[in-house]
Amino acid sequence: MPAGWQRRRLRTEIWIVLGLSLGQSAVYAVVTIVARLTAGTPLGEQAAALNPSRSPRPYLDLTYQLLSIGFALVPVALALFLLSEPGRRATARIGLDAHRPWRTLADGVGLAALIGIPGLGLYLLGRALGVTVEVHASALNAHWWTVPVLILAALQNALLEEVIVAGYLVERLEQLGWRPAAVVATSALVRGAYHLYQGIGPFVGNAVMGVIFAQYYRRRRRTMPLVVAHALIDVVAFVGYALLPAGVLASLGLT
Repeated sequence: MPAGWQRRRLRTEIWIVLGLSLGQSAVYAVVTIVARLTAGTPLGEQAAALNPSRSPRPYLDLTYQLLSIGFALVPVALALFLLSEPGRRATARIGLDAHRPWRTLADGVGLAALIGIPGLGLYLLGRALGVTVEVHASALNAHWWTVPVLILAALQNALLEEVIVAGYLVERLEQLGWRPAAVVATSALVRGAYHLYQGIGPFVGNAVMGVIFAQYYRRRRRTMPLVVAHALIDVVAFVGYALLPAGVLASLGLT
């Protein structure tokens, strides 16, 4: 297969995968932040709701939540399909497996602490500076299924983001011959871009997270610890927001 044709095919493939997933989210996030910045209300006085309720009827809301989570994972399946090779599964290629589970868990917890604690501080700083919107991590009504759905949403976010921007994108950009710094920067900027709707602070925080996670993947070739770390961060944010009393949330600057 001619090298030039292969490169064009890989570039087209990347655009398609991103266009169906996080690249699409990044474009919407850029439009949203422009709309927020040009609105009459200061950015610091605006709010963004994650995991919103989709229906006042509980079981219909649950159905919508599960459908949203399921369909959001389709780009993950596509990326894994495209990364698969004869005789080698894509999950093995990007380390999305249960190999050395205790080491994976330890790395995931360590990465979660490294990212999560400074991330909260950066969010609070952004709120104080007025460059970050007030983020409601869970807007779901209280039902018996609320916590399980929030945990599933956290797992979905972790799989989607780490498989696409840490595994798939790094692999493909390296195949195109990009230099390591450019690969890491691109992965980090994409990650930051689709969080822009939350403001400047989350963009910076997620871009920094993207640098750390992309570097980790380049050295270890494993996405599972990244998935564990990301899922832990989101579970704490989503479930904690849903369960903690309003007074505690207010003391943390989260309401």
